[in-house]
Amino acid sequence: MAEGTGTVAIIMGSESDRAVAEKAVKVLEEHKIPYELRVISAHREPEVLDRYLREKVRDDSVRVVIAIAGLSAALPGIIAAKTDKPVIGVPVSGKLLGIDALLSMVQMPAGVPVAVVGIDNGENAALLAIRILGFGT
Repeated sequence: MAEGTGTVAIIMGSESDRAVAEKAVKVLEEHKIPYELRVISAHREPEVLDRYLREKVRDDSVRVVIAIAGLSAALPGIIAAKTDKPVIGVPVSGKLLGIDALLSMVQMPAGVPVAVVGIDNGENAALLAIRILGFGT
């Protein structure tokens, strides 16, 4: 889909997360759901993430965020702390098989909700986003 038209924002923590993101993209395209795809590291580019959230996510151009990250997997929690839009975390497998990312995502503090799907499960993230948007599957 064209940039700037996203109902769903897919944000990857790094380019190495693209294979997982492509799974979500495929589902969204099959259901004709507009999306935008970005690579923004919460650790290496915090100002870029802040600007993106200010410009896209805090208004109504983005209604759901899918945040894909591995290792410390801070991206979904940081996004959830900065917006009231639903955030779906997708942990990415790595040296600890993605269990480190999974545990990081499900341990959000009270008041910072992040829905989390299975490790590398971009498909379920997209399906959950579709349900949140009210389009069913």
